[in-house]
Amino acid sequence: MIFTSRVIPAACFVACFGACAASAQVRITPGPEKIAIEIHGQPYSDFYIAGADVMKPVLWPIRAATGTYVTRAWPMADVPEEADAPKDHIHQRGIWFAHDSVNGSDFWNSYTAKNRGKVTLKKVGEIKSGKGSGSLAATFEWTDKDGKPALTESRVITFYDQPDLRTIDFEITLTAIDKVTFGDGKDGVFGMRLRPVLQEDKGTGHISNADGLETEKQVWGKPSNWCDYSGEIKGEKVGIAMLDNPANPSHPVRWHVRAYGLFAANPFGLSVFTNDKSQDGSINLEPGKSLRFRYRVIVHPGDVKSADIAGQWTKYIAASMAK
Repeated sequence: MIFTSRVIPAACFVACFGACAASAQVRITPGPEKIAIEIHGQPYSDFYIAGADVMKPVLWPIRAATGTYVTRAWPMADVPEEADAPKDHIHQRGIWFAHDSVNGSDFWNSYTAKNRGKVTLKKVGEIKSGKGSGSLAATFEWTDKDGKPALTESRVITFYDQPDLRTIDFEITLTAIDKVTFGDGKDGVFGMRLRPVLQEDKGTGHISNADGLETEKQVWGKPSNWCDYSGEIKGEKVGIAMLDNPANPSHPVRWHVRAYGLFAANPFGLSVFTNDKSQDGSINLEPGKSLRFRYRVIVHPGDVKSADIAGQWTKYIAASMAK
């Protein structure tokens, strides 16, 4: 399915990608406000990096290898399927990375919070198209509620061409400009909002984690190496797995995953998830120091068992150790 949404200028600031990009199975094309990703000549996603309505970078939509989209369309686009779905959490768009407590500024609820921060594009880095994979790089600046720069973010996203899977690797490095405190808050950090039909409460969705726990009631706030959200869309069984890299801060991460379709990994939530105020998940970052986060997203056919997400986790660890 191909979305139609707001018309964004297609003028490209890279004149030519050469023969490799023209014949690539994963083709990445930069533009002034979004970077387009195609796989086998078909639209896969767009990375929204700038524009009047972009408070933080967003990768949207996310599709399975069949072309079926798995992320919510609204508010990026209006589709008949979501006509009667709740128009809630306007900040939850595609896949994003943000937090609700960064030196007192809220980068997560960035469209409604009074103390909201903003993540602004500084530059687009290296773009690589290829036959087996493609990647993009970009640098952003996190500006707090007072307009003061707090963090520099460098991000690399890699897309892989596989027969039945759509795998995306994220590498995000945050460097403090001045001292930064990431507070112990609920709304963070690496998040995705799923298509309504995949919701656990009103759709076909099923939540599970690496430790065999199931449903929001059991999985929410619990630490685990990975989490999976699977369901059925018009007869097609499909799921999305998020894998937390072993080298990430506070690994294994706690999961802020909800029956209404929010799917997020939060390394800063501890007291908020355990309901124990004596515990503190906040992290302080001194000026010039960095935090590095890596995640893998796998859009797969079937459920968590048939897709062997446990086996995918083992492969991910091996690949990470090899780098």
